[in-house]
Amino acid sequence: MRFSSYALAALSSITCVFASTPSNTTSPPKNWGVALFHSFDSIDVFGPLNPLWYLSFSLQLNLALIAPTLSPVWVEPSNPTLNHQNSSFWFSVNPTHTYADPPKDIEVLLIPGGPGARMGNVDEVIQFVKKTYPNLKYLITTCTGAGIAARAGVLDGKRATTNKKAWNATTAKGPNVKWVSPARWTVDGNIWTSSGVTSGLDLIFAFIEEVYGKNYAKDLQGIIEFNRVKDACDDPFAEEHHVSPSGDCRANTAGN
Repeated sequence: MRFSSYALAALSSITCVFASTPSNTTSPPKNWGVALFHSFDSIDVFGPLNPLWYLSFSLQLNLALIAPTLSPVWVEPSNPTLNHQNSSFWFSVNPTHTYADPPKDIEVLLIPGGPGARMGNVDEVIQFVKKTYPNLKYLITTCTGAGIAARAGVLDGKRATTNKKAWNATTAKGPNVKWVSPARWTVDGNIWTSSGVTSGLDLIFAFIEEVYGKNYAKDLQGIIEFNRVKDACDDPFAEEHHVSPSGDCRANTAGN
């Protein structure tokens, strides 16, 4: 594959940036993992991964795509009843590791949402999250991926948010979680959770700014031409989906 002159200029730009000192003074994480399952939401995964892909040209980052088997993981609905129009508008992702044999050095784990998180069999994912979380530097959930983390018990006593359209179904999976609404994203210690789908992009830019440095976040935002939401409480979808206010979106506290 040959990059266009525009792409090469963008990559050159990001590799020339001097990152400011991260707010978090611990060693920034290098090793990322994504927990995949049948019928995941693609933006939940690739929205956050795209800025990180550009960042990997300046900093060493490693990515593991983890799934039940090494067979392709499809976005096709896990429940055929969801495919009312008999569509075939699907694609797949090839995992690099299985839950039975994951990398031993994962520092950040991303859990996406999607129809499979709500209606599919994610028991293997839940067990993996439960086992892996104690060794992570950070856990990130996008959209209804918070429901998987909640079922694993790792959100108990923590502040978290999720997709407002799927609020009732997802929050029911975590009765001991301190669910927050309105909230575009939340931070509680080393756990970062975002609201629905595209909010994962806002979360990941806040994460990059906090963990890797403000200059990287600013430059990456310009490269992908993304007008990010910087206010974690800017969540009009809570009102749109009639989600009652709960918790405090201003109480974000990062750390590990």
